[in-house]
Amino acid sequence: MTRSFRRTEGARPLVCGHRGNSRAAPENTLAALQATVDAGGTAAEIDAVLSADGEIVVLHDLLVDRTTDGTGAAADMTLAALIRLDAGSWFDPAFARERIPTLAEVIDFAHTHDFMLEVEIKERRNLPGMVQALQRALADRQDRQRVMLLSFDHVWLDALKDTIPDIRTAGIVQSRLGDPLAVARSARLDQLSIDFSVFDPDQARRLRAEGLSLRCHAYDPEKIAAMERAGLAPRSQLIDHLRNGLIDTLSGDDVAWLTELVDAALE
Repeated sequence: MTRSFRRTEGARPLVCGHRGNSRAAPENTLAALQATVDAGGTAAEIDAVLSADGEIVVLHDLLVDRTTDGTGAAADMTLAALIRLDAGSWFDPAFARERIPTLAEVIDFAHTHDFMLEVEIKERRNLPGMVQALQRALADRQDRQRVMLLSFDHVWLDALKDTIPDIRTAGIVQSRLGDPLAVARSARLDQLSIDFSVFDPDQARRLRAEGLSLRCHAYDPEKIAAMERAGLAPRSQLIDHLRNGLIDTLSGDDVAWLTELVDAALE
C-alpha cells in the first residue's frame, strides 16, 4: 500500500471525492468511485448504513427515496432487495444500471486502485449492529489500513476503539472549537474532518504537530467563486494551506477541480 492518511513532507495530499466524484456520477456508487480515479483522486468519502439483514451498504440517507427508484428505509430492506434498486437513473439515464454497493465491494475497489476510504457512519437505528458488521467487514488488517471511520458522534467513535482498537477514526467538525486537540484526545480520534469555513491554520499546525491528520472539505468551484465575488479569498487560502502542509486530505464534490487546486499548490 502506497497511500496514507498522514501526509509526509513533500508528499501529495489525498484528493478525496465527496460521496465519490459526485459531480460526474451518482453519489456513493462504484461509478462515482471510478470517476474519482479518472479525475486524479486518491480517496473517497462514502456513507454507510445497515440493511435489514445486517449488511453494510453505501448510502447517504436512511431512506432510499432520494437516490434510487425505491422507497422506504434501508434498515427495513434486505441486501438482496437493496441491490435490485436503480441507484443511477436519478442522476442521469446513462447510469441506469448502477446499484447500491456494499462496503465490501468498495473496499475491494480501494485495493485494486490503491485508494483510501473515509467511511461516514450514517446508521442511527442499529448502532450495535453496525459495530458488529464493522468487525466482520474490517477483520482483515489490510482492509483497516485503507479505512478511516467518520462520524459527528465522537462519543460513539471513542467507544468503537474498545471494540476495534486499531481502527482509525475521524470526528467531523463544522463549527469552531475552543480546543480541538482536547476534543480529539477525549475521543481518541486519529483525524479531524474540518469544514473549510472553520479551518484555522494555527490550530491545524498544532493538531498536526500532535500527530493528528486533517481532512478539509472544500466545497465546489461554484461556491468558491461565489465567496470570491463576495470579497473573500478561498482559493488562495486553500493553496496556502496545501503548500504549508496543513491539509492531509482535501475533499469536495468536483474531483477534477480539487486535483487542479492541488497541482497549483505544489507547482
